Amino acid sequence: MGTTITFKRPDGKDASGYLANAARGNAPGVVVIQEWWGLSDQIKGLCDRFALAGFDALAPDLYKGKVVPYHDTDSANKEMNSLDFMDATTQTVRGAAQYLSRNGAKVGLTGFCLGGAVTIIGAVHVPELAAGVVFYGIPPEQAAKPADVKIPLQAHFANKDDWCTPELVGGFEKAMKAAGKSLELFRYDAEHAFVNEQRQAVHDREAAELAWGRATEFFRKHLG
Repeated sequence: MGTTITFKRPDGKDASGYLANAARGNAPGVVVIQEWWGLSDQIKGLCDRFALAGFDALAPDLYKGKVVPYHDTDSANKEMNSLDFMDATTQTVRGAAQYLSRNGAKVGLTGFCLGGAVTIIGAVHVPELAAGVVFYGIPPEQAAKPADVKIPLQAHFANKDDWCTPELVGGFEKAMKAAGKSLELFRYDAEHAFVNEQRQAVHDREAAELAWGRATEFFRKHLG
């Protein structure tokens, strides 16, 4: 449904990504951030789905063409750990947000796993954003303090998650509330990456559909 495009980062460098446009010309935008596997077909499919829901959706390719097979967690971990999160967020993700906002549209940011952490970093460091939806990812506090979040956030976490653990989620929620930040947080009796329908071992359709409905409603409220 979408197409691969090139867009400019604030530093003038080129970045690429997958763009799916809504039917209407003045649609709000959503930047969609990959899991640690890369810009997979599953993430592109979510962009298509956002487009059908009325948003222009752009998923920047943070791994620059590299997509890791689902079984190869060692390679995915290596790619994620070699990613410069601050450069990816303040340059590539911000460039994607600027691309979607060029016609005056409001822009949101969402991401999954690695992309969930990037979403919170973006909520602090990307001024073009109007709202963010986080899926099972939290960055270290030195990358983004809850007190510095500048936009309303909605967040979706799995109770059976040994990476983004319930304890970590509880700490994030507490810090956001203590700072008086706008946060809608939902927990699901599911496993990490429950939205990814290509991974049958962890996909939870009921939880995924519930989260999707909440996310699109949240973006409609804040982006128009």
